Amino acid sequence: MRIIAGRFGSRKLTAPQGRDTRPTTDRVKEAVFSILLPYLPEARVLDLFCGSGALALEALSRGAARATLVDRDAKAIAAARANIHALGVEDECVLLQREWGQALTLLHTQGYQFDIVFLDPPYAKGLYTPAIEALYEENLLAPDALIVAEHDAEYTLLLNDAFELTDKRRYGDTAVSLIKRKVTP
Repeated sequence: MRIIAGRFGSRKLTAPQGRDTRPTTDRVKEAVFSILLPYLPEARVLDLFCGSGALALEALSRGAARATLVDRDAKAIAAARANIHALGVEDECVLLQREWGQALTLLHTQGYQFDIVFLDPPYAKGLYTPAIEALYEENLLAPDALIVAEHDAEYTLLLNDAFELTDKRRYGDTAVSLIKRKVTP
């Protein structure tokens, strides 16, 4: 596992030990970040269900201003912390070990808003729709925010009327859906 491009390009990352993780492949990461390129400069990024933090750290490497990383698993947080330290980006990151819902409520009370949200929960848990709705309800999405959801290619995201699917790409058994809030006239 590594950073692909930007100021930390080719730097290796630590994976959470002893976990049955599903890290984003380099192929998928490269494709996603080529789409995100215009959104990255100075972006405020949330990596929900962050695992090693690879997506948030790739975003920082490519020009994002700040990253908030959330995971409930202690081993995931330890790996993310080690990766943040190895890259020397402690001042650009907030790391929270909390359940996702508690973390979103805390971030709301602290006035956070995000331009890019990486959403990569465990596939079988059914957390996509509740997490997307909570991001909206907690007012954590900047007006032009983009949610990047990685999921099983056969899974169909259920979005409420406040959101629209702007793009969906398939990479083998994995799909990436790009979601934005609908613009209301």
